[in-house]
Amino acid sequence: MSDWLEHSVEVEVEAPIELVWNLWSDLEQMPIWMKWIESVKILEDDPDLSRWKLASGGLEFSWLSRIVKVISHQIIQWESVDGLPNRGAIRFYDRHGSSVVRLTVAYAIPGILGRIMDGLFLGRIVESSLQADLERFKEYTLKHITQS
Repeated sequence: MSDWLEHSVEVEVEAPIELVWNLWSDLEQMPIWMKWIESVKILEDDPDLSRWKLASGGLEFSWLSRIVKVISHQIIQWESVDGLPNRGAIRFYDRHGSSVVRLTVAYAIPGILGRIMDGLFLGRIVESSLQADLERFKEYTLKHITQS
């Protein structure tokens, strides 16, 4: 039996929602700003499926993920269909000139081990890493504005 641990982080980006949406929607570019993500590959025969690889500190995980809900400029929701059990959503909020990006990620860890690890350090590490990823996404977005 596994427990699901969930973390949410957000950032405000001084960029129009259209640009923020377009940059995030290009999943294969995520390794640019997501430190632990080594690669994302969209499957040619089903664009709702993607193969993800996470690598950090000698640990390596992979999974197949399915996009389960998309509302343009508002939400992309996913769940893994094999490999590392995870699910989540990225939500976009238009602030008329700026955009709020809110990332929620949940992952399964076996029973008591998950509660102990989350309480000790895992939760803080995951949340600080996700927040740093969103800060890198903000910088990535701002670079696109200055290049145009």
